[in-house]
Amino acid sequence: MNLTPRQLDVLVAIRNYRHLNGYAPTMQELADQLGTSKVTIFEHVGALERKRVLKRDKHKARSLEIVADELLPDEERTTKLPMLGNIAAGAPIEAIENREDLDLETLFRSKHGVYVLKVRGESMIDDHLCDGDYVVIERRENARTGEQVVALIDGAEATLKRFYKEPGGKVRLQPANKSMEPRILEADRVKVQGVVIGVLRSY
Repeated sequence: MNLTPRQLDVLVAIRNYRHLNGYAPTMQELADQLGTSKVTIFEHVGALERKRVLKRDKHKARSLEIVADELLPDEERTTKLPMLGNIAAGAPIEAIENREDLDLETLFRSKHGVYVLKVRGESMIDDHLCDGDYVVIERRENARTGEQVVALIDGAEATLKRFYKEPGGKVRLQPANKSMEPRILEADRVKVQGVVIGVLRSY
């Protein structure tokens, strides 16, 4: 794509916002996120529309949609790691190198779409989701009782918790940390953004 660095910043910001929230940002939200003016964002969006990598409905506030076929630069990095075989976690096994590539996109494939979030805080440590871990999220708007979810509260606050349905049209967002209390909220205040399907950790 023949884009300026700032135009790429705008595209990445739109993509990341849609992945996290399930809908596009407004022009003002983009301006706030990128530390610029709303007028400047309109100029960048107009240029991206002319280059046919972005489209929008001018009569709707959240209609920005990336339409380019090419991957963005930060998506072009490989998702493959060399896998050399098996390692025993019980009785020892014969060490035989059997080299192949482990493709993370294949490992965590989902028809609903997948994205990654970095964990901040210790509310899920009893589920072995620690500060600094990367959780792989399957984009879904519904969750089964007990699943680990990304929940958006009142359209503003995103949190990672276990999801439980409660009587009276309520839901419980349960931390996996005995020192923290659950939050019980009206169901219409909570929007499930996705469900945890994997975790990545570096030491």
